[in-house]
Amino acid sequence: MSTLQTFHDVPVLMYGAEGAAIGSEADALDLIGNAGYAGARWVAVPADRFDEAFFALRTKVAGDIIQKFANYRLGLAVLGDISRHTADSPALRDFVRECNRGRQTWFLADADELRKRLEPAPGRGPAAG
Repeated sequence: MSTLQTFHDVPVLMYGAEGAAIGSEADALDLIGNAGYAGARWVAVPADRFDEAFFALRTKVAGDIIQKFANYRLGLAVLGDISRHTADSPALRDFVRECNRGRQTWFLADADELRKRLEPAPGRGPAAG
């Protein structure tokens, strides 16, 4: 189930915790298609919806999914606590830190944090996706 919400004039397709696991490029394309249909510029998905392979960088699942979002110029926000994954993987911690420095993929605690990140900088329009 998903709902379209707007944070600071940025349409965000918000997914709930219920639903199939996301673990492939095909799954990413489903999310991207739904976002395009809804007119969203960002997609927010609970971390628990991602297959375990997403958090194991050696599988390349995260890279493949994130690349699909980048190709379609859509932002991806992974919402929720991923500390159990980052605790075991310095590489994943570094990956998350680098993503969070950018403007395309963010790993955030919740929708409130996403709302704050999408707030426009003073003197600028809404955050781009």
